Formats: sequence, C-alpha cells, structure tokens
Amino acid sequence: MSELVSGEAFLELFRDVEHTAYRLEVRTSYGIPEEDEPYRRFLTGEDPGLEWFEPWLNLMREETAKGKRVERVRVIDTPPSDYLRFELWGTPYNLAAGEDIRYLARDQAVALRLPTYDYWLFDSRILARLQFGEHDRFLGVLLSDDPADVLRHVQWQGAAWHHAITFETYQKEHAPPP
Repeated sequence: MSELVSGEAFLELFRDVEHTAYRLEVRTSYGIPEEDEPYRRFLTGEDPGLEWFEPWLNLMREETAKGKRVERVRVIDTPPSDYLRFELWGTPYNLAAGEDIRYLARDQAVALRLPTYDYWLFDSRILARLQFGEHDRFLGVLLSDDPADVLRHVQWQGAAWHHAITFETYQKEHAPPP
C-alpha cells in the first residue's frame, strides 16, 4: 500500500479507524486553503471565526462520541511561530470536540530523535505521512501498512506522548506575564 490520498478519502480514514488516530505535528506552518482567510484575520488581531473549522470539529465530535481516541503531539518552539500561535488559539475547540492534544518542546523532540515530518497513525496499523508542496500547501497523505515502517512510527508515538504535556500545562507554563 503506497498511495497519495486527500480530501474525502483522507477524512474517511477517521471514520474507518476502530480505536485510535494519532498525529505527530512538527511543522511551524501549514498551507491549508480553508485556513488562509481565518489565519490572515488572526494575524491582524481579528476574530477568525469558526465556520471554516466546523467540518473538522464535527467529524471529531462524531468519531470521538463513538469511543474513538484522536490524539496529537504538537512540537512547539519558544516562542511559537505565528502559525503555531494560531493553532494554540484553536486548541480549546479541538479539545471540546474530543481530541487530546499535547505539546512537546522542539529541543525535546530533537533529543528524542523524532522524525522531522508530520504523520498520522490509524490503529497502529496504517501510517499516513503528510505531504506538502510549494508554500507549505498540504497535498495529501502517503499511506503505508509496511509493518516495520508502522512499528518505527508507533515507537516514536510512545516517546513523544510520554514526554509531551497537556494544553492546560503548556498554557500555565507559557502564559505571558501579567
């Protein structure tokens, strides 16, 4: 299995997962067309709104309501990039929809020898390596079910999850001084 999937076929992976979808996020920016305008508004201090985010949040609510776990570890710099600040703004909505998002300092990720690319793992059986093109534009995911490849990513998942901190802890430790 080695094919590039995107759009609805990518979202179908979340509907098909039986137990857990896990993602490692290491990039400092993502070029997702649906986010372009909300991100621009965020950067200018305007409210980005949630209309663009609702399809994802609805999918997460539906799938986590079935007892599935959706987990992420976000590698973050100090200070975070503008895009990572945008993600921090949106994290409470992800959490409310049932996702469990943790944060890991970039120097820790380097020390753990985590990969320098993003991936999803579905039920620790299917690896979906995110692919990006020019201007950080998301192209889709390259799927693999090769056992050795999947096992290596499961091991990275365990290391990252063990060292990552909750959003609440991250906020407490990195809140700007009053």
